Amino acid sequence: MNNLSDSAISARTALYEARAKIIKAMGHPARLFIVEELGKKEKCVNELTEMIGSDMSTVSKHLSVLKNAGLVGDRKSGSSVYYHLKTPCILGFLGCVEEVMASNAAHHSEIMKCCKNSG
Repeated sequence: MNNLSDSAISARTALYEARAKIIKAMGHPARLFIVEELGKKEKCVNELTEMIGSDMSTVSKHLSVLKNAGLVGDRKSGSSVYYHLKTPCILGFLGCVEEVMASNAAHHSEIMKCCKNSG
């Protein structure tokens, strides 16, 4: 028997979809790089383009994805647009991802030790 009402299930589904949208927006190496760089200080698209080594239209598309997810904001100054990280707490999430990576690496290392010792 399900104790959750249809509206509660709908609300939870919407929450998970919103979370997935944000995580998906970061699902590209260039966008992860942009998030980390904007966590240091705001930058214009030209700076990011030079740092990433991609063309400006590609970097602009990455910025658009991050902006639509609510992770990045912008401000205009003359003819330049400067981007900043709206939610610096996302950097903590990336730190958590790195902890998972380290844990996985340690686990795989233990498996490889067992394989070497038994073979």
